[in-house]
Amino acid sequence: MNYETLPSEETITKTAEAIKQRGIEVIIVNSKEEALAKVKELIPEGATVMNGSSTTLDEIGFVEYLKQGKHPWKNLHDPILQEQDQQKRMELMRQAVLADYFLGSTNAIAETGELVSADASGSRVGAYPFAAGKVILVSGINKIVPTLEDAIKRVREYAYPLENERAKKVYGMGSMVGKMLITEKEMFPQRTTLILVKEKLGF
Repeated sequence: MNYETLPSEETITKTAEAIKQRGIEVIIVNSKEEALAKVKELIPEGATVMNGSSTTLDEIGFVEYLKQGKHPWKNLHDPILQEQDQQKRMELMRQAVLADYFLGSTNAIAETGELVSADASGSRVGAYPFAAGKVILVSGINKIVPTLEDAIKRVREYAYPLENERAKKVYGMGSMVGKMLITEKEMFPQRTTLILVKEKLGF
């Protein structure tokens, strides 16, 4: 399968409807700039905010925006980065998945509506199913594939190798598919929102 091919408008619409049927809000935007603007719009003033490692969030400018501090939210990254004790830092990371708003991406989207997200440690996907108050996922349309089986293959055959190479360059060590989450249904209304961007973003 060619994971670089972007889907048609018909496929994007069909996929968005399938995701909505699974209880996930879907907002379709045309560009990464629109995606960042939508994220800013969705998170209220005073909310605690945390995000998992995400090339997509980096590409839309969210990571830099959060780091600069010129926002009305409480960034839970700050105390984690300031903590020197490794054990205390891990505890802060565990607490951070309880953020009011947790942001990330997903590694594959099936046209049938399932979202597949993988992680090495689980620090990112741990927030998605239940822990965080609300979850905002940002994804490029390049992650859409026909079936759930194809979505799992995309994680293993495409996303993981690229993330592994990125991790080696950034952290000096490779990554792995340690935890894999399949989101089939969101039972809490308006808890999870997917911002689907009509661009190639992330892995």
